[in-house]
Amino acid sequence: MPGISARGLSHEGRRQLAVNLTRVLALYRPILDAYIIEFFTDNLWDTLPCSWQEALDGLNPPQLATLLLGMPGEGEVIRYRSVWPLTLLALKSTACALAFTRTPGFQTPSEFLENPSQSSRLTAPFRKHVRPKKQHEIRRLGELVKKLSDFTGCTQVVDVGSGQGHLSRFMALGLGLMVKSIEGDQRLVARAQHLDQELLQALEKEEKRNPQVVQTSPRHSPHHVVRWVDPTALCEELLLPLENPRQGRARLLLTGLHACGDLSVALLRHFSCCPEVVALALVGCCYMKLSDPGGYPLSQWVAGLPGYELPYRLREGACHALEEYAERLRKAVPGLRTHCYRAALETVIRRAQPELRRPGVQGIPRVHELKIEEYVQRGLQRVGLDPQLPLNLAALQAHQAQENRVVAFFSLALLLAPLVETLILLDRLLYLQEQGFHAELLPIFSPELSPRNLVLVATKMPLGQAFSVLETENS
Repeated sequence: MPGISARGLSHEGRRQLAVNLTRVLALYRPILDAYIIEFFTDNLWDTLPCSWQEALDGLNPPQLATLLLGMPGEGEVIRYRSVWPLTLLALKSTACALAFTRTPGFQTPSEFLENPSQSSRLTAPFRKHVRPKKQHEIRRLGELVKKLSDFTGCTQVVDVGSGQGHLSRFMALGLGLMVKSIEGDQRLVARAQHLDQELLQALEKEEKRNPQVVQTSPRHSPHHVVRWVDPTALCEELLLPLENPRQGRARLLLTGLHACGDLSVALLRHFSCCPEVVALALVGCCYMKLSDPGGYPLSQWVAGLPGYELPYRLREGACHALEEYAERLRKAVPGLRTHCYRAALETVIRRAQPELRRPGVQGIPRVHELKIEEYVQRGLQRVGLDPQLPLNLAALQAHQAQENRVVAFFSLALLLAPLVETLILLDRLLYLQEQGFHAELLPIFSPELSPRNLVLVATKMPLGQAFSVLETENS
């Protein structure tokens, strides 16, 4: 999707974008607030303007991908079958115009063209035990961190929330960086240390097979630390250098690959409060897990705007994968009916036990192969109700006939979701700028592979055109 680049905006332009976003989100708040599983119980279709209903009614999933989301298939031309109301066209245009662009500024390499499970840009030892999505992510973020480290003269990288250590391993053993890896789960740290040794052995074997490849410097595995990082307090372990620098004090670069919820906030605060931390490369995720208050807003500017609030429902919606859903629409996958079935189940639950609202329903396998009444019976059992409750089959079938309406309403909400993510990330940029730091936001991953693909890069020194270099692909 097209969008706006954070790098193309002045500080005042970013402030104005925040104003525009809060106004637009307030305007379309009923759509964003709605739960799709309440489509029938709350009669969500009738909450839309009649002109919107007429335009969207009867559109099949591929048409929704093309006409509403503006994401046609390759070679497909967008042709409206009727004249759409200007208010609906304005929504579509605004959703594209105010969201940060998620399209990388480089030609995405065909790294999985030869083998969909193996990136051609990583050697075999670094691909082992790593899924394709993660291969793409660790390579792209690792290369950016290496460039940022060189530009800012960092002596050490700290990978926070490192999990099994895939990014740390690539940065340390693939790119030659000094890396401390911090993770709160002891089991993941033990796994990471095991994989470190396995990779070292694989690299040694590779050197023996290819003696012409000479290792010019000693290899240093990541230094793993078991530690939970509290977003409300500074973590001393995070700031301790692995080695005393030859001159001056340590210069640290913090990074986090999909740092969940408040962990992203912790990294931002360590960067802003600690003189040892001179650079930051942060990819956040799980916005619904942000503390409220505390995790958002962070900037004084956004906190002062009317309508800045982003409750759980909006933040959860911002975590959906728009490109992935558009692909499902284009292919009209049978699984799209799940939302319709779940919404129909909600009507039965409310009749049986009115106080039970939106209960969690554990995954029901192969939904697309079930009749709607079979799904409802299994769903009733999963929420602790009698699966043999008498069902109104005519009503359930009437709900099923509205499957495309359910998909259309969900697509509307998904179209607006990137605006919520944009406001959260914009708030973080403004928070850093209010303290005199330099911060940019770059689309770093292919959005088809990694939906949360925007990296926040911050430094305590101006980098000028260096930000453009950070976006480019290594040859």
